[in-house]
Amino acid sequence: MRLTAPPSRRTGRRDTEGMAVASFVLGLVGLLVLNLVLGPVAIVLAVIALRRDTPRRFRALLGLGLGIADLVVLAVLMAAHGSGSWTVWGG
Repeated sequence: MRLTAPPSRRTGRRDTEGMAVASFVLGLVGLLVLNLVLGPVAIVLAVIALRRDTPRRFRALLGLGLGIADLVVLAVLMAAHGSGSWTVWGG
C-alpha cells in the first residue's frame, strides 16, 4: 500500500488575494489607530501582492495608497501637535 505525499506548500493565487485584502483593511484601520505600525505593514503586503501578480490588483493598490496615507497622516499630526498620538474626542 502506497501513501501519497502531502501537497507541497507553495504560495498560490489565494495567498496573493489575501495579501491584497489584508493590505487594504490594515491601511484603512491604520488611518484611525496605530498608523506607525499598520501603514508600513499595509505597504509591504500590497507590494508583495502586486509583485506576485494578484488578481485583486485594485485592492492591493488601494492598500498601498492607504498605507502611504497612514504615514502622511502621522507626519502631519506630529508636525502639528508635536506628538504621534491623537484622539477622536479631542481630549
